[in-house]
Amino acid sequence: MIRCSLSSVMVLDQQKAEDFYVGRLGFVKKHDVPAGAARWLTVQAADDSGVELLLEPAGMDFARDYQTALYERGIPFTQLGCDDVKAEYERLTGLGVVFRGEPRAPGSDMPMMATFEDGCGNLILLVEG
Repeated sequence: MIRCSLSSVMVLDQQKAEDFYVGRLGFVKKHDVPAGAARWLTVQAADDSGVELLLEPAGMDFARDYQTALYERGIPFTQLGCDDVKAEYERLTGLGVVFRGEPRAPGSDMPMMATFEDGCGNLILLVEG
């Protein structure tokens, strides 16, 4: 069986991304290895569950263009999950995280969700479930 073990989020500044994903979202740093001018920097949920998230530098023009195009169109770069979106919305708002609106369920068969800015050039969709 094939499963996802690592996913990437392009970031404009790895240190700023580390500060946000670890300091505000509550992930823990898993790997931090020098890689040329950048780092192989991954984070994971504090309980060691889920997929490792690579905070990958958006070093190429095409990567920054893609990231910017998604952001400007209001399209989340990736999705994170939690048990209670409303509770996380309150916690993260208290920590200064900027949301694009209050949590909502966009349809009768859809879970509660909210979109926030990671401060590193991305919108992230937070989904309950």
